[in-house]
Amino acid sequence: MLSLFIAAGLFSFTTLSAQCSGASGQAKAMKVSNSSYGKDVVDIAIGSPDHTTLVAAVKAAGLVETLKGEGPFTVFAPTNDAFGKLPAGTVETLLKPENKAKLTQILTYHVVAGNFAASDVIAAIKSSNGQATFTTVSGGKLRASIVNDSVILEDENGGRAAVTAVDLKGSNGVVHVIDSVVLPK
Repeated sequence: MLSLFIAAGLFSFTTLSAQCSGASGQAKAMKVSNSSYGKDVVDIAIGSPDHTTLVAAVKAAGLVETLKGEGPFTVFAPTNDAFGKLPAGTVETLLKPENKAKLTQILTYHVVAGNFAASDVIAAIKSSNGQATFTTVSGGKLRASIVNDSVILEDENGGRAAVTAVDLKGSNGVVHVIDSVVLPK
C-alpha cells in the first residue's frame, strides 16, 4: 500500500486561506496550524474535537501506522458534521470489521500523496480550464475547482465538498478540513 502513496498524484492547498469559504475556517486553520508543530497528520486529527469520527474510522481501518509514516501526505479531513451528512447507519456499518476494506478505500480516497504549494494547485486548475484532476492514494480521482472563491472537491459520483480550513501542517504532510465526505466509485 505504501507504494500507492508514492505513486499517486499529489497536491495541497498551502496558501489558500483567501480561497476558503468563511472567515471561521481561516481562523481555525491558523489556530490548529500553530499548535500542530511536530505532530504528524494523524496527531492533528486526534487533537481536533471536530474529527473524532475520522479518527475512529482511521483506527478501525488500521491506517494509523501508515498515515504516521514518512509521507508526505495531503489529507482532506471530513468533520464529524460531514460524516453526519451520510445516510443514517452508514458510519456504524463502515466501522464493522467485515467492512474494513471498504472503509480503507473511502479513507484513502481522502489522501493524496505529496505536499505541493497552493500556487501549483491554482495554476493546475487554471491551466486545465478551471478544473484539475488528482489521483488519490486509493487510485480514484478527485476534481478540484474554484467556485465563488472556495476550493471545491468533486468526487467520482458528483458529490462535492468545500475546503473550509487549510494549512494544518504536520511533520509528514498537511491536513485540510472539508465539509462533506467524498466517495469513490
